[in-house]
Amino acid sequence: MTTTRHRTLTNWGAYEVETDGREITAVHPFAKDPDPSPIGQSLKAVRRSRVERPAIRESWYRSGPGSNPERRGWEPFVEVEWDVALDMVAAELDRVRNQFGNQAIFGGSYGWASAGRFHHALSQVHRFLNSIGGYTFSVDDYSIAAGHVITPHVFGFSFDDFVDEQPSFIEMAEHTELVVAFGGMPIKNSQVQYGGQGRHMLSSRLETCRDRGVRFINLSPLAEDLIEACEAEWIPVRPATDAAVMLGLAHSLLIADDHDEDFLRTYCKGWDRLRSYLRGETDGVPKSAAWAGEITGVDPDRIVSLAAQMARSRTLITVSWSVQRNDHGEQPYWAAAAMAAMLGQIGLPGGGVGYGYGAVGLNGHGVGYHDLPRLGQGRNPVSDFIPVARIADLLLQGGEEYEYNGQRLTYPETKLVYWAGGNPFHHHQDLNRLAKAWQMPDTIVVHEPFWNALARFSDIVLPATTTLEREDIGGSGMDDFVFWMEKVIDPVGEAKNDYDIFSELADRLDVGERFAEGRTSRQWLEHLYERFHSGHPDYPTLDELKDAGHFQIPREWIPPVPSQLLSFRQDPLGSALKTPSGRIELYSETIEGFAYPDCPPHPSWLEPAEWLGNATSGQLHMISNQPKTRLHSQWDHGETSLNGKVEGREQIGMALTDALDRGLDHGDLVRVFNDRGATLAVVSIRSDLMEGVVQLPTGAWWDPVEAGGLCRSGNPNVLTRDVGTSSLAQGPTAQTCLVEIERFEGDAPAVRSHEAPGLVAP
Repeated sequence: MTTTRHRTLTNWGAYEVETDGREITAVHPFAKDPDPSPIGQSLKAVRRSRVERPAIRESWYRSGPGSNPERRGWEPFVEVEWDVALDMVAAELDRVRNQFGNQAIFGGSYGWASAGRFHHALSQVHRFLNSIGGYTFSVDDYSIAAGHVITPHVFGFSFDDFVDEQPSFIEMAEHTELVVAFGGMPIKNSQVQYGGQGRHMLSSRLETCRDRGVRFINLSPLAEDLIEACEAEWIPVRPATDAAVMLGLAHSLLIADDHDEDFLRTYCKGWDRLRSYLRGETDGVPKSAAWAGEITGVDPDRIVSLAAQMARSRTLITVSWSVQRNDHGEQPYWAAAAMAAMLGQIGLPGGGVGYGYGAVGLNGHGVGYHDLPRLGQGRNPVSDFIPVARIADLLLQGGEEYEYNGQRLTYPETKLVYWAGGNPFHHHQDLNRLAKAWQMPDTIVVHEPFWNALARFSDIVLPATTTLEREDIGGSGMDDFVFWMEKVIDPVGEAKNDYDIFSELADRLDVGERFAEGRTSRQWLEHLYERFHSGHPDYPTLDELKDAGHFQIPREWIPPVPSQLLSFRQDPLGSALKTPSGRIELYSETIEGFAYPDCPPHPSWLEPAEWLGNATSGQLHMISNQPKTRLHSQWDHGETSLNGKVEGREQIGMALTDALDRGLDHGDLVRVFNDRGATLAVVSIRSDLMEGVVQLPTGAWWDPVEAGGLCRSGNPNVLTRDVGTSSLAQGPTAQTCLVEIERFEGDAPAVRSHEAPGLVAP
C-alpha cells in the first residue's frame, strides 16, 4: 500500500500525518518538538462520528422555525442537499434580522476549532455575521474571565498585556529563588496553545529552574499540578479557599514586619484600608494564620514559616487560571497581587506575581509576541454583548437586566443562535439548565464536523471540514514556528470549509463582496501571507514556506516589549499606571462605587456557595479541570482520549480514604450526583489528591439517557454551577462544586456519545 506524509498543525502541536489517500494510517510528532503531545494520535479518528451531509432536525424541517424545541437532542434529522440547507439558513437569517433586528442573533464560537490563521471558525463566523448587519457577541472567555476583569482595576492594563510582561521561565531560572504556585503549573495545560506550537518546553524550563536552585511550593488540592522533576513541596489546600491562604500569608508578613512599607506607600493605593482588614479592624476578624488554617486545612505554622521564606527570597507568586474559576474568583487574583506588593518585588526580575504559568501559550519560549496573518472580522454594528459564561441566562432571561463590571445591561431577546467552532455542551456549566435554555430560540444553526452534543441539540447542522481536509497557515503569536498546513485527505462526505459555507450564504443575502472580497480560500491565504511577508521581508515567501513546511523565527527578529511595571517601578510618577490613582490599587474606589455585595473594594475572603466548609455528610468537592488526553472535548472519540477511559466512560480520581468510606474500590462504576444532575464514572484511586476532593476531567461528550437524566459518559458539567463569579466579572465557577458518589447498581447503560443520531428521508 502506498502512503504519503503531510505536515499539519493542531492546537496541541505539529505532526507528520501518514495517509493511504483515505484513512490516516500513522501520526508522527514534529521532529523538533522535545515533548510532543499524545493527543495527535487521535487524528486517526478523522472519519469517525462524522456529519457527512447537511442535516435538519425533523420538526424544524417539516414545520419551520420554533417547532417543538423540546425535541432538540431527541429526534431524528433529515439529510438534505446543500442548496436546500443553505436556502433555509439564509431565509431564516433574513427573517430574524428583518423582524427582530440583528441583536436577536447570537454568534457563538470558541476559537479552538483550528490552529490555522485563515480557517479559524471564530473569525469566520464573526466576519460573516458582521457582514449581514451584526450580532450579539460575548466578551472574556471561560478560562480566565475573572482574571480578565479584575486585572485592569488593579494594575491599569489588560490581563493579556500583564501576562505578556510577567517574568518568563528564562527570567525565573536566572533570578527567582522561590516560586509559590497556587494551583501549580500543570504540564497537561501547557500541551495546548492558541494557534499551535512547534515545541513543548514547559518540562525542560521547569527542570532548568530546579537545576539552578529555584525552590517550588505547590499549594493545590492536586499534587500533580507540579511535575515531580520540580521536587516541589506539596501543601494541600481546600478548593475555593486560595484567597484565605493568601490573606493568612499577608497577615503573617504584616505582624512579623516582613512587608515593604516603602513600596506599599510609594507604589500602591489603599494599603491602609487593606491593612485594617488584615488586622480585623473592619470586621473584628484578624486574617491570621490560625484563621486561614481553619478555613483552608493548611497548618497555621506552615503559613507563618512560608511567609517568612517569601520575605527572605526573590519570590514569584503564581496563580493558575483554574483558581479564579470559583465563586468570588476575582479575590485570589487580587490577593496575590497584594501579597506581591507587600513583598515589594513587583517589577523586579523574577519577582512579583504572575498568572497562568503552564497555561496556554505560556511555555517559556522567550520569543515575545508577534503578529501572524489572520482574517479580519470587520466591524459589528450591534453593541449588545454578554459575559461569555452567561449564555444560558441570555436565552432564559431575555429582556432582563444584569450587572457586569459597573454596567447595568439588558439581555436581548434571542431568536437565532449561530455557532461555528467550540462546543457549549462541553464547556458550559449545569448542562441540564443549558439544555432548557437551548429550547428558547426559534433556530439553532451550527457548523460541526462531528455528531457531538452540540450537533445533536441543534436544528440545522452544516458539515464542516477538519484541519486535515484543507490548506492553511499555522502558528501562534507566542510560539517561534510558522507552518504550512497541508491538506491531508479529501473532505469527508459532503463537508465544506467554513469560508465556503459562509461565502455561499453571503451570496444569498447579497453581501458576497463584503464578506469574500472576491477571493477564494487559496487567494485569501496568498493575500494574508503576502501582507505578513511585506512587514517581514527576511521571512520566507509563501512558496518557500510550502516547500520547507515550516520556518522558525529567531529571537532577535522580535522587538522587545517594554515592561510597564518595570518603568513604573523606576519612575512611579512619570510612568504612572492607568488606574485612577496611577498606582497599584489594593483598594479600588471604582469597585467601591459599584456597590457589589459579592465583590468588595479590596481583596477579601467571601465564603463560597459550595465548599468543604459547608459540605453535608458524604459530600466531596469536585475539581473538573483540563484533561490530559484531549483539548477540551475535541477528539473525544479519538485513540488518546479513548485510552484514558474505561468502557467509554471517564475516570474519577479519589483519595483512598474517601473510597473506603463509601465501600468503593479502584475500577468501580459510580454515580456522581448532586441537585443539578448525575453522571457515571469509573473510580481511580490516587495518592496525589487531598482527602475530600475528587477530580473528574472535562471533555467527555455529553450523553444523557433522557432529558435531565443520567449522563452515561462522565461529563462533569452536568454537576457544576451556572452562576457567575460575582457581579463584577460574571465568570464561570465550575470549580465551586460539591457532589456525592455512590456505587452504580444494576446494568449500566451503554455509552452512545459517539454515535450518529437517527437520519430520516425528506
